[in-house]
Amino acid sequence: MTSQSSGGGAASTAERAAQHPVLERFARAGYVGSGLVHLLIGYIAVRIAFGGEDGSADQSGAMAELAEQPGGRFVLWACVVVFVMMGIWRIAEATFGSASRPDAVDPKDRAFDRIKALSLAVVYFAFALMAFGFARGNGSSSSEQNTSLTASLMESTLGKIALIVGALIIIGVGAYHVHKGATCNFVDDLKGSTGQAVRSLGLVGYVAKGLSIGVIGVLVILAVFQSQPDKAAGLDGAIKTLGAQPYGAVLLVVAGVGIAVYGLYSFVMARYAKM
Repeated sequence: MTSQSSGGGAASTAERAAQHPVLERFARAGYVGSGLVHLLIGYIAVRIAFGGEDGSADQSGAMAELAEQPGGRFVLWACVVVFVMMGIWRIAEATFGSASRPDAVDPKDRAFDRIKALSLAVVYFAFALMAFGFARGNGSSSSEQNTSLTASLMESTLGKIALIVGALIIIGVGAYHVHKGATCNFVDDLKGSTGQAVRSLGLVGYVAKGLSIGVIGVLVILAVFQSQPDKAAGLDGAIKTLGAQPYGAVLLVVAGVGIAVYGLYSFVMARYAKM
């Protein structure tokens, strides 16, 4: 069997796995769950900006907010299922290749697609675990966990190196999101034609999320060099660091609205993403 036919078989396998009716529906629902989480994070950030009730402006804070609403626990249990299914879909792509880019012949492109799919699988499984905790009523703050982990790693030189390497990767991921949004490359992930409204949502959403992720990486580096593990508090720390700057309220509103826009774009992905 030639390598080309082997690659075509792998792409066909990935496409069949990703487009299985049941898995596809759950995977698309995963985008809805992600959109809901980002909308809640944006809401919390804006609420903090206007001096409202405090909270964790990150995924754990969003799920804690949801758990307190009527029917919120039911929604969280549903999120557990859809996030797990989304993770399984990404595992299929990491194993067999991207079904949305079956014609990618460059080995570097194929490798990037698989690494990206595996990374997203880890993210969605983490979301599922977090949702599971809050659905059961024993969820914990991810910012506190990040701070504790950073403090433990900072006790050794090897741990500090690992933190800096991880921070640089996080900054790279943020830059990737900014580039994807600014160049509108995200339209390649969608099927059919896209209107200006969709392009605007994607542009603002990807850039805002990318900048937020980049700030997280910068704060991790600062935490290492300043021996202050509390700075590495993840997305919550990044957003609240913006709030502590001059015109912090304005920055918080901009960040919150941007993240919420990414949440709205996630709903677009639920409908139009190539699977």
